[in-house]
Amino acid sequence: MKKSLLVLAALGAFAGAASAQSSVTLFGIVDVNARYTKNGDNKIKSLSTDGLNSSRLGFRGVEDLGGGLKAGFWLETSFAADSGNGGTTSNGTNRFWHRRSTVSLLGNFGEIRAGRELTATYTGFADYDVMGTNGVGDVGHFNAPSTVGATLVDTATRADNMVSYYTPALGGLYARASVAAGEGTPGKKHIAGRIGYAAGPLDVSGSYGTTDANAAEDKYKKGNFGASYDFGVVKVMGFVSQAKFLDAKQNVIQGGVSVPFGPTTLRANYVRVDAKGKIGATSIDADDANQFSLGATYDLSKRTALYSSYAQIKNKGAAKFAVAGGSATSLPNIAAGQKSQGFEAGIRHSF
Repeated sequence: MKKSLLVLAALGAFAGAASAQSSVTLFGIVDVNARYTKNGDNKIKSLSTDGLNSSRLGFRGVEDLGGGLKAGFWLETSFAADSGNGGTTSNGTNRFWHRRSTVSLLGNFGEIRAGRELTATYTGFADYDVMGTNGVGDVGHFNAPSTVGATLVDTATRADNMVSYYTPALGGLYARASVAAGEGTPGKKHIAGRIGYAAGPLDVSGSYGTTDANAAEDKYKKGNFGASYDFGVVKVMGFVSQAKFLDAKQNVIQGGVSVPFGPTTLRANYVRVDAKGKIGATSIDADDANQFSLGATYDLSKRTALYSSYAQIKNKGAAKFAVAGGSATSLPNIAAGQKSQGFEAGIRHSF
């Protein structure tokens, strides 16, 4: 009996030591809003989602392997908080862990990460969008490869089958290199990198990547330069981005500010989209757009916030961008050259 108690005590102590060296965290965000959009003459009133942040559910964990080496995993999915439906990827396919599904090795050397996650060419501009690439003021829809005719590219936001290396902290310098296997599918083979400097109020970086856009392996090319500086009373941020495919090119220039007043933060953003060249035999030189957006958040606590946003897009030529997301080839509610605008007010809670 005494031996059994000793064995149980030893096992309990061992289990306690093991559990102290690893951790698993459940996390998520629920974001719901009332939204009004007007695309040309089409008006829609809706209860919507993802106005301030994308609704999500995830699990992440880290295990201490000893000697400064750690293993980690991250599984994250999205959902529409207004309906409970699961999210879809940019190409419309249903995947449960489509936001992120990675496993990592971490140490003094940095991090080696494998799986599906955000691309360097996406974070290279999204980190400097004052509207957070969400809601009616989102600039992410200007990032669609279809705007330059690369309709098969599936790496605009995330990439499958990707291996990335992240450098450790180097006195403010940071860098990342990523390679995604195409596995025989056009639009998925991707190579990209990002390098930057972040210290104190300053963050500046450049990123560049290519994706095999078709069976002929013609390259879709994406480059960004972004920067932000926090003056305390106001934070200024912006980016310059360019996408190229064959004879088509699109430049995006964005500048924004956020101003905190206690629990309230005001945001303003301006985006200029300039298209050049041809898609096939069709010129896109006149297919430009401008977007202006305003937003405000009020923090009820560290986890809960009320927010409102307004945005307006003025399309020119054959451009047909619309607020609240979408791409120039998937907007049935707006005609070429029409104006789009939207307003939303909602609540976001994180856990």
